[in-house]
This record gives sequence, structure tokens and C-alpha cells, in this order.
Amino acid sequence: MAQTEDPIRGIALSVGATVVFATADSIAKYLSVSMPIIEIAWIRYVVFFAMAAVLARRTPWGVLRPRNPKLQLLRGLAVTGSSVLFVFGVRQMPMAEAAAISFLSPLLITILSIPLLKEVVGIRRWAAVIAGMIGVLVVIRPGTNGFQPAAFWGIASAFCWSTALIITRKVASSDDPRTTILFSAGIGALALTTMMPFVAVWPTPGQWALTGLLGVLSSVGQWMMVLALRHAGASLLAPFSYTQLIWATAAGYIVFNNLPDHWTLAGAAIIIASGLYTAHRERVRAQQRAAA
Repeated sequence: MAQTEDPIRGIALSVGATVVFATADSIAKYLSVSMPIIEIAWIRYVVFFAMAAVLARRTPWGVLRPRNPKLQLLRGLAVTGSSVLFVFGVRQMPMAEAAAISFLSPLLITILSIPLLKEVVGIRRWAAVIAGMIGVLVVIRPGTNGFQPAAFWGIASAFCWSTALIITRKVASSDDPRTTILFSAGIGALALTTMMPFVAVWPTPGQWALTGLLGVLSSVGQWMMVLALRHAGASLLAPFSYTQLIWATAAGYIVFNNLPDHWTLAGAAIIIASGLYTAHRERVRAQQRAAA
């Protein structure tokens, strides 16, 4: 897939994807009150796999065949785990708080890059990680009346997503993006199918419609991010991913009549600032490697 540099289009696609993801998260939160979360995720992934298969139908198997099947399997399970764990968390938390905790991912990537990518992390990036962790503590407020144990679901979700992104880096040089999307969707659908006999209930027509829409939105959001990365670098797009907090806050207010408190906003600001600095350092390191 040839890449065409078009930063404005890449930014527009990235911001559009955050709107789509915030909408999908709102639907998942709404459905989680009346449906098993595993079943919500299963329908979502079945739709995701069907759409991915349609997109890949004319792609030769030689292109789609994974060069790193074990890593693709691990990535698929990590992405699925992140999706399921996030819904467990957002079911019991306001949208803005769940979104703020999910922004922990860039900082976890810095930590995981040491054992998994053999990267050397300097003192400034460690300082950003520590600041981000402090921001998470401000959001979840352990030991106070504002603490919600559901926050641990969000942290576990962020860890799974960070693992998936690290693996994406490792397979990017050998596997086509269409391969990664197709196998992530297929592995997720298969893994969740094995759990369905233990949790399945028959959805109402409205629930079928909403879960189907959830699957479509999730698939569209994933593909928009892939397209965005074809037009602009990850370090350029990283700051715009934080606009999801705006959409999550708006959705939380419109759909669930929830607004974030000042602690959540303060913690989110710290997390976002540390994440932006981490993205800046990634760009500097990339420029240094290119110069070398």
C-alpha cells in the first residue's frame, strides 16, 4: 500500500477516528447494562471480521499471509482483551474518566519498549512516564471516597492496548496492514466465540441494531487510523488522539448526563501533557536515527 504524504488529510482522519471511537464507546457503555459484555464484544468482532474480509477479498494470499503468525496471534488477543476490559471499566465509570485512563497507553509503551524492543529510555522520557502515572493517580484517587475499583479494568485495558501497539511495531516491517487488521478481527472473533456458550442471551431487535452499529463504527475507526498513518507520521498524529477526551466528555453528558469532576480534568491534563512530551521525544529520537 503506497504511502502519500498529506498531513492535513492524516490529521482529519485521525480526529474523525476519535469521534467514531467515542461514539462506539458510548454505545458499548449503554449496552453493557443489559447485555453480557462478552456477547457485545463478540457481535462487534464478527462484524469487524466480515468487513475486514470484504476489504481484503481481492488481496493475494501471498500479501495477506503473516510472516509472524505467533506475533499476530498475540496481537489479536491483546487487542481483544483491551476492548473487553475497557467495556468492563466504562460500564461503571463516567466516559471522560475511562477515556483519561486509556491515555496511559503511550506511557506504558515507553516502559514495554525496554524489554520488548530493547530500546534505551532516557531520563526525560522516564520523567514523563512518572508524571503520567501521577496523573492517573489523580484521576482514580485511591484511598479516597472518589476511588472506583473499575479503574483497574481501564488500566488493564491500556496495558493490553500498549502491548498490541508494541507488537504492531514489530510486525510492521514484514506484514501488510491489511494482514494485521484481518488477523486481529479473526482472532478476536474466534476467541470470543469460545466464550459465547457460557454467557449468550438472545438480544432484542434494538440490541441487535446497536451492536451491529457498534461493530461497524469500530471497524470504520480502525480503518480510518490506518489511512491516517498512510498520510502522516505517528508522532504528528499522536497529539490529536487526545481530542477523544472532548468527544467522550460530550457523549457522557449527552447520553448519560455525566460531567467529569475537577480531579478527572486535572489528572487528564497531566496525562495528556506527559503523553505529548513522550510523542515529542519519539520524534526527536526518530530524527536523530535518520541523521545517523
